[in-house]
Amino acid sequence: MKSKSLINIVLFTILLFGSCNEPETVVTNIVNPDGSVVRRIEMKSIADKVEDRFQVSDLQVPFDGTWTIRDSVEITDDKDTVWVRRAEKLFANAEEINKLYLIDSGANKEASRKVNFEKRFRWFNTGFRFSELVDKQMSNGYPLNDFLNDEELLFFYSPENLKDAKKSGPDSLKFRSINDSVDIKVENWSIKNLVSGWIWEFSKLIEAKEGGIGVKDTLESNEGELFDYMMKNEKDLDSLWSNGIILNKFIGENNYHKFKAEADTAIEILTNQIWTDFKEYSVRIVMPGTVTGTNGFIDSSDVLLWPVKSDFFLTETYEMWAESKIPNMWAWIVSGLFLVFVFTGVLLRVIKKG
Repeated sequence: MKSKSLINIVLFTILLFGSCNEPETVVTNIVNPDGSVVRRIEMKSIADKVEDRFQVSDLQVPFDGTWTIRDSVEITDDKDTVWVRRAEKLFANAEEINKLYLIDSGANKEASRKVNFEKRFRWFNTGFRFSELVDKQMSNGYPLNDFLNDEELLFFYSPENLKDAKKSGPDSLKFRSINDSVDIKVENWSIKNLVSGWIWEFSKLIEAKEGGIGVKDTLESNEGELFDYMMKNEKDLDSLWSNGIILNKFIGENNYHKFKAEADTAIEILTNQIWTDFKEYSVRIVMPGTVTGTNGFIDSSDVLLWPVKSDFFLTETYEMWAESKIPNMWAWIVSGLFLVFVFTGVLLRVIKKG
């Protein structure tokens, strides 16, 4: 297993949240009332060489030869050539899409993803819920809402074009301030997760060994101090770690020599959790009937849209969901006839008594 230095993990974790490029792949799920889904994928490439376009290893989401695939060429306003591949397939149910995710060999194969579909009968209406989920990467970490307020969370999860529009719109000063606040808080969140994640993995490795429980309790009670120390000495973390200064300070020299191997192993475990080369893309959902609830955004086509980025599912499962309903006309008709029948019966009784 290739070792990655502590400082590189920190820098990667910070840079992870700085990406602001629009995704080149858009996945659209057109959900039908029976639970079947028409899934469309649009990918764009500016590669000059044919062999560099749409390689399986570069695909953000999986598809294969059973899909209907169309290739075309588009010229941008800047006279650049863009190669476009569109793929489409009808899936009988959500489980068929999940089976495709299980055998994914593309760029994001390490991400655990799935879709869910639910249908609920409510007499006057039939309700639907469709969601696409990406499982969290870290086994232990802090939820983002511990650091960001509701307005900042909404801004953080927004598509980049919407963020840019807000930062250059009428309330630009407000949203630029929110953007700066989010950047600072997210950096703190990422380092806090790094500290918490390392303590968690390290504690699991040593808790069954002599003195392990005491070291575990010491680290957990001093997590905040360790976080402050790392933030203060961010540029020197490599040397502080390799020279044993960090461990000596927080668990003592004897425990440092005793558990140094486990401390390094914990970093490797944490590295494998957060060091993922995830390629961003977008998910769109078209629901049957009238949308009644969602956590998505509206794109230029009035379709629900979600960006998918690795920082969105670092410590929590990222769920993109939408709910809708279709009125059951027969139920309204039956209910109306029943009311007419009841009203008529009551009226006849009143007439007879009169």
